[in-house]
Amino acid sequence: MEVITLFKLLETFRVVYETRNFSKAGEILFISQPSVSSQIKQLEAELKTMLFLRNGRKEIVATPQADLLYQETLDLLENWNGLLSQLSSERDQKTICRIAASHTFAVYLLPMLLKELVVKFPEISFSVRMLNSMEVLDAISKHEVELGFIEKPLSTGQVQRFTLMEDQLVLAGKPGNTPWLVRESSSGVYYYTKRYLEENNLTPPLLEVHNNEVIRELLKLGVGRSILSKRAAEGITYEELPEGYRRNFYLLQREGLDADDLSRCITFILQWSRFI
Repeated sequence: MEVITLFKLLETFRVVYETRNFSKAGEILFISQPSVSSQIKQLEAELKTMLFLRNGRKEIVATPQADLLYQETLDLLENWNGLLSQLSSERDQKTICRIAASHTFAVYLLPMLLKELVVKFPEISFSVRMLNSMEVLDAISKHEVELGFIEKPLSTGQVQRFTLMEDQLVLAGKPGNTPWLVRESSSGVYYYTKRYLEENNLTPPLLEVHNNEVIRELLKLGVGRSILSKRAAEGITYEELPEGYRRNFYLLQREGLDADDLSRCITFILQWSRFI
C-alpha cells in the first residue's frame, strides 16, 4: 500500500474512532458514509485485524486493537503532517505552536501574553483557538494543539499541568435580577455557580449561555445575575465572593513536546504569570 493512501486511511480511522459514527465522520471528512465504511474495511484488511464492532446501530464499538492504533495514529499523523509542512517551503521551517484557551483567559489575559510571545519568539508561528476547559483538554489529548490554558482543575492524566496566576470570582448583577446566566457544565465557572446556588438554597430560573462576552453584555444591559471573573466585571455592579471562590489558571502542555523553542516558550510563560 502506498504511504499516502495509508495516511489517508489512518486519518479516516482517527475521525471514526473519535466520533464512533460513520455518518458523522463522513460529514467531518466531506465524504459519503459508504466511503468511510469502505476505507475502514480497507484498513482492517491491510492490518489483518478488526477495528470496530458493528451491531446495526448508529454507534460503533472500538476494539482493543483500535484503542492501541488510535494512540499511535495521533503521533504518526502529527509527524507526517509536520514533515509535509517542512517540505512545502522554507517559510514553514518555523516551529508551530497551536494554543487553545478557555474563555476568560482567552479574552482577558491571552492578548497580553501573545504581545510578549510574538516579540520574544519570532521563530515560532502561533495560532489560537477559544474553547471551554474540557474542550481544551480534549484538544491537547488529541494532539490538536501544543499548549492549553484553562481555569478548571481537571484531572489531566498524562497531560502535564502547570499552575499559573489566581483569578477572583465575583457575583455580578443587581440583587433580584433574573434569570441567572450560567455557562455550560463543561466550562470552568459552572462548578462555582452550581456550588453557590446550593450553598445559598437558591433555585432561580437559569439561562445557559455558552459565551462569557454574551453574559457580560447581558449583565451590562441589566439582565440577570452571574458568577464570573472579576477581570470581566468592569463596568458591572458586583460583589466579591469569599476565599473559596478564588481559582487558578493552568497551563497544559501536550505530551511528547521536544522542540527547544517550545520549552523556552513554556518557561517564559511560567515566569510571565508571576507578575500578572
